[in-house]
Amino acid sequence: MSKLTAWERMELIRQKERPTVRDYIPVVFDEFFEMHGDRLYGDDHAIVGGIGVLDGTPVTVIGQLKGKTIEENKHANFAMAHPEGYRKALRLMRQAEKFHRPVLCFIDTPGAFCGVEAEERGQGEAIAKNLFELMRLKTPVISVVLGEGGSGGALGLGVCDRLAMLENAVYSVISPRGCASILWKDASKEKEAANVLKITAEDLQEFGVCDDILAEPTGGAHKQPELMAQTLRDYLIHTVGVLRDWDEQELLDARYHKFRKIGEFSEE
Repeated sequence: MSKLTAWERMELIRQKERPTVRDYIPVVFDEFFEMHGDRLYGDDHAIVGGIGVLDGTPVTVIGQLKGKTIEENKHANFAMAHPEGYRKALRLMRQAEKFHRPVLCFIDTPGAFCGVEAEERGQGEAIAKNLFELMRLKTPVISVVLGEGGSGGALGLGVCDRLAMLENAVYSVISPRGCASILWKDASKEKEAANVLKITAEDLQEFGVCDDILAEPTGGAHKQPELMAQTLRDYLIHTVGVLRDWDEQELLDARYHKFRKIGEFSEE
């Protein structure tokens, strides 16, 4: 496993050449049909969703989309979803449950969009609704953190049966910059914050948050994107095969206990 610090990993995953969900989909899935809109407000380009075929198995694919150019990032709002993005995801999750398709979520966002218009359209409620519904969704859910997993914006796709992280990915309750701004009133200390927050894949596996770590090619996923995509495909084929053998109640009970056991507390 990589010996890089959390900050070095953040610099690595912010490389503009790093593969996005758009790069992985054609390699990981044999077919993919994209679906649009939440049937309530509009289509959010920060979240890509649709139906795919994984080694002969129909699955629902939902992913947060980063761009590689400024134009692509503006189009996808830098992977920061509005409420309609989370509602689109929920619509596809419910459809997957109806047709007994596993749900595969790809997390890659600095956080949900926090603009006025997002709040006006119910950002907090949309994310909370996803958490509630995912916890009781009667079909397997697998989430993979491709790069950044930031705050509730990531968790809106992160309640799952198995959570995997790419080797250099990070997953945090708040961005290091946000943490530095709150704790030290100095956003320039984000490097120090990153290195004390315990946000790497190894940290989170130790805490019981991350189930599996997917090794990246030497130098990062952007060095050999096809190899990274094949690693991701192999992992998903195996994990979907395992989870599909579980009965419905066993799946729901295991998901409930997975999240109940996270964290530590003490009583006086």
